Amino acid sequence: MTDLEPNIHLIILLIGVIIILSILTKFGLQRFNIPVLVGYLCLGLLLRIMEDNFSLLADVGLEIIKFLGDVGLISLLFRVGLESDLGKLIQQLKRASLVWLGDVAISGLVGFVIPVVLLKLDTISSLFIATAMTATSVGISVSIWQEAQGLNSPNGELMLDVAEMDDISAIFFMALLFNIVPVIHNGYQTNLDVLIIKTIIIFLFKAIFFAGFCFFFSRYLEPHVTTFFRKFDPPADFTLSIVGFGFLIAAIAGLLGFSEAVGAFFAGLLFSRDPEAVKIDASFDMLYDLFVPFFFISIGLAIDVTTLGDGITWGTVLLIGAVLGKVIGAGVPAFLVAGWHGSMVIGLSMVPRAEIMMVVMQHGLNLGEWAVSSEVFSAMIFVCAVTSVVTPFVLRSLLNPTY
Repeated sequence: MTDLEPNIHLIILLIGVIIILSILTKFGLQRFNIPVLVGYLCLGLLLRIMEDNFSLLADVGLEIIKFLGDVGLISLLFRVGLESDLGKLIQQLKRASLVWLGDVAISGLVGFVIPVVLLKLDTISSLFIATAMTATSVGISVSIWQEAQGLNSPNGELMLDVAEMDDISAIFFMALLFNIVPVIHNGYQTNLDVLIIKTIIIFLFKAIFFAGFCFFFSRYLEPHVTTFFRKFDPPADFTLSIVGFGFLIAAIAGLLGFSEAVGAFFAGLLFSRDPEAVKIDASFDMLYDLFVPFFFISIGLAIDVTTLGDGITWGTVLLIGAVLGKVIGAGVPAFLVAGWHGSMVIGLSMVPRAEIMMVVMQHGLNLGEWAVSSEVFSAMIFVCAVTSVVTPFVLRSLLNPTY
C-alpha cells in the first residue's frame, strides 16, 4: 500500500492538471471555431508520449483515466439522446429517409470496400470501419448552420434530421456489430452462417426486451420519477437524480450485451420526451464538461505513437472514402428534394465524424488486435481530426442567405 501512495498522489495531481488543461483547451479552440475534441485528443496523445517516456500513471493511473473516460462516454451519449427529438424525427421520416438511406448505404459500403480492397484488412476490422463511417457528428455541423442562421430553414431542418438519423442508426449498427464480431472471430464451426443468424435472432430478442423496458419506463415511470425528484432542492439534486437513472439504464443495456453507450443514449432519449425533463440539460453541462473530455483524452492515450506513420498513410486513404461516401451518399438523394446547392451543403454537413465514430473504434480496440489494430485506430483518429477541423471551414464558405 505504501508503494502505491506516491503514485496515487501523482495521479491525483495529473488529473487536476488534465481538468485545468481541458478547460483552457476548450476556451482556446472555441475562439478559433475548432472542435474541442481535437484538442482533447491531442492532450491524450501528449499524455501517452509522457507515459511512454516517464511512466507517470502506471497501471493504476491508466485504469483510473479509463474509468473516467467510460463515465465521459455515458455522459456524452446520454446528452446525444437528451437532445434528440424523437417525435420530430418520426414526423420528418418520409422527407429525410431517402437522404438517410443513401447516406448510410454508400458511406457504409465505401467504408467496407476500401479497407478490404485497398488496405487488405480483414472482414472484422472492415466492419468496424464501415459502421464508424456511417455516423455523423451532429454537433459540428449544427454549430456551423446556427452560426449562418440557417438551421431553421428547410435545408437546415433536413440536414439536422438526416444527421440525427445517422447517429441513431449507427448506434443500432454498433450494438449489432458488438454482438456479431465475437461470433465471427470464434467461428471455427462449419455452420458459421447458422451461428451468426442465431446471434442476430438473440440480439433482436434482447433488443425487443430492452425496447419494451424503455417504452414501459418512458410511458409509466418517467413522469412520476421526474415529478418526485423535482420537489428536491436545490435543482442540481434533480439533475443528479436523472443522471443516476441514466447510469442505471446504461448498466442494464451493458448487462444485456448492448454496451453502456447504447443504454446511455436510450436513457437520454427517454427523458427527452418530457419538455420539463429536457431542462436538466443546462444543469447537466457542468458534469458533461468535467467527464466528457476524459473520454477523448483516453482515446488519445490509447494511440500507439509508433503506429502514427502507418496511421496517417492509411488514414489518408480512408479520409477520401469518408468524404466521398457522405458527399455522394447524402448529396445525390438530397438533390431530389433540395436542389444542387442544397445537396452540396447537406452532403458536406454529413462529412464530420467524431463522437460515435470514436465510440465504435474504441470498443474495437478494447476487444484486441483481432478487431481493431493500433494502426487502424490511429488511421481513424486521423479521419476524425481532419473531417472535424477542415469541413467547418469549407461548409462555412458555402452557406449563404439563400440556403
